[in-house]
Amino acid sequence: MAATAQAGEARPAFPPPDVAARPIDRAAWIAAFREVRDETERRAAPLSPEDQQIQSMPDASPTKWHRAHTTWFFEQFLLRPHVPGYRIFDERFFYLFNSYYVAAGPRAPRISRGLVTRPTCAEVAAYRAHVDRAVAALIGEAPEAALAEVIGIVEIGLHHEQQHQELLLTDILHAFAQNPLAPAYDPAWRFPAPAPAEGALPLDGGIAEIGHAGGGFSFDNESPRHAVLLQPAGLDRALVTNGEWLDFMQDRGYARAELWLSDGFVAAQTEGWEAPGYWRRTEDGVWASMTLAGLRTVDPALPVTHVSYYEADAFARWAGRELPTEAEWEVAANAGLDGAFGHVWQWTRSAYSAYPGYRPVPGALGEYNGKFMVSQFVLRGSSVATPRGHSRATYRNFFYPHQRWQFTGLRLSQGRA
Repeated sequence: MAATAQAGEARPAFPPPDVAARPIDRAAWIAAFREVRDETERRAAPLSPEDQQIQSMPDASPTKWHRAHTTWFFEQFLLRPHVPGYRIFDERFFYLFNSYYVAAGPRAPRISRGLVTRPTCAEVAAYRAHVDRAVAALIGEAPEAALAEVIGIVEIGLHHEQQHQELLLTDILHAFAQNPLAPAYDPAWRFPAPAPAEGALPLDGGIAEIGHAGGGFSFDNESPRHAVLLQPAGLDRALVTNGEWLDFMQDRGYARAELWLSDGFVAAQTEGWEAPGYWRRTEDGVWASMTLAGLRTVDPALPVTHVSYYEADAFARWAGRELPTEAEWEVAANAGLDGAFGHVWQWTRSAYSAYPGYRPVPGALGEYNGKFMVSQFVLRGSSVATPRGHSRATYRNFFYPHQRWQFTGLRLSQGRA
């Protein structure tokens, strides 16, 4: 049954100052909205309803849930507060498809998302179409006085959906990796080979500034821009490769406790790690990896991926090197660091915490980043699964140190002090 949005709900603090200062082209924003929404559907299109239902572990979510949750985001934060008399598609969805926004109300347990067999994929498609029509109409018809706030929420909603587009691929890859048939998401998919790169990019020591400087979108955790003190260092221009990782494995890297952080060695022993995630030996003893194209022989020349922070740290120790800090990585990226984007997210040795002076925005969307700033590590760059237009040097991704189902890899740093 349809319901009418309730008055008096908490609203996020928008628009960001950058949005308010920009000229707003309504037609361009409608086109951008449709492009991002269509990309989600393109990524889901190769999957059957059965594929879209599976939740292979608590950290992953079903494709159907990703499609519905990103739609809930626009309905919850944009349409309900800004469209008088808006007809909610199904009031039950506010419980089913909330993720972690406590201020937005109760939510279904994350671990149980795969049990939500209803609504069907077809009903989720209808939900998306209903919300898409309403958002496009709102962008086209919103009063000028409210337009900057509307566009501010549209913009963060689109970047939020792009995050889920990456998760859609990494989550289905994890599910397919559990299937004895090793199904392919796309038989034609290939990991892009980085351009050849040698040596290190030198970084001078001294004061540098990092963080978003304005001009374009950023998440709140990328600000405020601030000064940092860098030690002289050199960042490898090349990402660590599968071939180098095979050398680490050959040297018993997974069994040598002296290379590992204590919690990392426990995780490796408990989980039985002897290779990166999704690697397995074939019957003839060759290492193969589960990819979006199905099971493929490991290519020694490609960047290693699906490794945890614990593994990356152990590898760096084995190599007599270290992981870069996120400040080193950002300064290097701005100086033209090779292979910074489009291959693997790169672990840094920086704990995920607030920048000096950081304050989350008031309201439910203040929960977007700030409350996760503990016990995780920062990754920089972007991956092969990251949507076009979703990469920048200041972007701060973050995961727990044991997690490795994302396209996570590494490059090494060596101090020059």
